Amino acid sequence: MTQADHTSRPVVRLRPKAEARAIRHGFPWVYADELVTDRRTQALPIGALAVLEDAERKPLGLVTVNTGSRIIARMLDRDPEAKIDTDWFRARLTRALSMRERIFQAPFYRLVHAEADGLPGIIIDRFGDAAVIQPNAAWAEAHVDMLADALSDVAGVTSIVKNGSGRARTLEGLAEETVVLRGSIDAPIAVPMNGATYLADLTGGQKTGLFYDQRPNHAFAAGLARDARVLDVFTHVGGFALAALAGGARSALAVDASAPALALAEAGAKAGGTADRFQTRRGDAFEVLEALGGEGAQFDLVICDPPAFAPAKPALEAGLRAYERIARLAAPLVAPGGYLVLCSCSHAADLSSFRNASARGIGRGGRRGQLIHTGFAGPDHPMLPQLAESGYLKSLFFRLDG
Repeated sequence: MTQADHTSRPVVRLRPKAEARAIRHGFPWVYADELVTDRRTQALPIGALAVLEDAERKPLGLVTVNTGSRIIARMLDRDPEAKIDTDWFRARLTRALSMRERIFQAPFYRLVHAEADGLPGIIIDRFGDAAVIQPNAAWAEAHVDMLADALSDVAGVTSIVKNGSGRARTLEGLAEETVVLRGSIDAPIAVPMNGATYLADLTGGQKTGLFYDQRPNHAFAAGLARDARVLDVFTHVGGFALAALAGGARSALAVDASAPALALAEAGAKAGGTADRFQTRRGDAFEVLEALGGEGAQFDLVICDPPAFAPAKPALEAGLRAYERIARLAAPLVAPGGYLVLCSCSHAADLSSFRNASARGIGRGGRRGQLIHTGFAGPDHPMLPQLAESGYLKSLFFRLDG
């Protein structure tokens, strides 16, 4: 490793056979087998900044390095001399905020969606005057206070939570912790969305407290829900069920394994004036689906929105079997002419694989169906075209025959 003439930063270099063209065209990651990892590179601290060069020693940009991660380098800036300071964060956040403010009337959205917003490994969800940061990469953890300062300046939020939990941080070698960085969070925050009210627990809930990515799919489902009997499995804090009730559903049964999440769902139904049509059932989703089948239960609209069954390629085969099983158990619960919504947030399961698994499950459940709509994450979860992983969410809407 040498020192570039134009900077005092360390330099890391692609191997001769590595695909530099992909990096030049916007791919944001360098994998461990693509980088020269000599002793000096191995000695770089986790999250260090370095200039990335191609095999001919031409600079490609400024990256952050974690030699303990499969993604050994992440592109931060195409300018190898960029200064990563509060002004740099302000510029990235201002760009992200301008798009969200144009799309959403109320300040409840995903403000930063990692690589797609030029902040690799960083998630920021906004809840009015509060925000939750997920620093899922080592460089983000090292700069989190600077990021929080810039976030306060740009968005005007007064309370900021760092949610340091999840699989991504584990892969980066980071400890799990959730702390309030600015202000205070004393209670769940009411979030208006699709005519419903959701309650988000920013300090004790799952991920950032609420899943904004399903907003357009909640809305499409709500359009199918008028006077319908609705079953929402893996509901979290009310998910599809509360949106369906706001859309005129006759009743909604929400299923989840988490008692705290169901309590927030019930509070959201009360806040939205739909508690008289809302019921919850706590339990393992597969067991509840089997039990409902045994009871002969029927619903006009059934939604299954599970966690990622295939978060990475090694889990893909087992994950697809789980998605197929969900579809097999859910399909018999749909009344003739009703609708079945199956969702996947697994990066490793592409749309075609997930759709095929769902169709097999519906067939094994003794039903036939039409695929009437395919939904994805909302615009506050933009996709980086060069990074397929950023387009993770798939929601399939089927109409089932008798």
